[in-house]
Amino acid sequence: MATVLSATLFSLLLATQFNVGACTGSKNIFILAGQSNMAGRGGVNGSKWNGNVPPECQPKSSIVQLSAQLGWEQAHEPLHADIDVGKTCGVGPGMAFANEVLRVRGSGFGVLGLVPCAVGGTRIGEWARGTRLYNELVRRATESVRDGGVIRAVLWYQGESDTVNRVDAEGYKGNFERLVMDLRCDLKNPNLPVIQVALASGEGQFVDVVRKGQLDVKLGNVKCVDAKGLHLKEDHLHLTTTSEVHLGIKLARSFLYSFGHHL
Repeated sequence: MATVLSATLFSLLLATQFNVGACTGSKNIFILAGQSNMAGRGGVNGSKWNGNVPPECQPKSSIVQLSAQLGWEQAHEPLHADIDVGKTCGVGPGMAFANEVLRVRGSGFGVLGLVPCAVGGTRIGEWARGTRLYNELVRRATESVRDGGVIRAVLWYQGESDTVNRVDAEGYKGNFERLVMDLRCDLKNPNLPVIQVALASGEGQFVDVVRKGQLDVKLGNVKCVDAKGLHLKEDHLHLTTTSEVHLGIKLARSFLYSFGHHL
C-alpha cells in the first residue's frame, strides 16, 4: 500500500510540475535515437530496473518528453519505457543531458523537450529511410514541433549490433551519413545538428571497424562524442548508470560548445 501511495503522489507531483512548465515558452527539442545504450539500461539487472535515479537525472518542470501517444508529459526516468517496449529500460543519457544543458544555460533557455525514439538491438540498416523505425522517428519528430518549438539536435547512439559481421561494420559510415542526409531532407532542416556517440562496446568482434567509421564522418554539423573508456556493466555491452550520466553530460557539453551559440 505504501508503494502504491508513493507512486500516486509522485505521479501527482509530476503532473503539477508539467502543468507549470510545459505551457510556457517555446520548446527546444532533442531527438534521442539509436539502440539500447541510448534507450538506457543503467540500473537494469535481469528484467528489473532498480529504480535508482541519480541527482543529475531528476525531473524538472522545464523538461518534458513526447510519449508514445504523441503527447507531452513530464520527463522522467526511464525515458524509453513506452518506446523500447518488450525490454526493461533504465537510466540512459537523456535526462542527464537535459539537466546539464539547463544548468549551463539557465531558466532563459525555456522548455526542453525530449523525443525518445531508441530501440534496443537494432542495426543501422533497420533505421534506413522507409523502414518502420525511420518512419516512426520522422513521425515523432514532426509531431514534436506541431504546437511550436525547434528541433535543436538529434542525439544518436547506435552501432553495437553492427559489430557482428564485417560487411555491416565496414558499411556503417556510409549508412550513417545517408541516414543523416535523409533525416535532414524529410525534416526539412538541411543543417540539422547531429551528435553521434562512438561506441564503447559491441555485440561482435568488429567494434574498432564501426568506431573508425563513426570517427571518420566529416559531414557538416555532425559531431562525435566518444564513449570509449566509460564503465560497462557485467555484460560488457551496456553502460552503467554512472556512465550514462557521464555520457549525457558529455553530449550536453558537445551541443553547447558546437551549437549553443546559435540559440
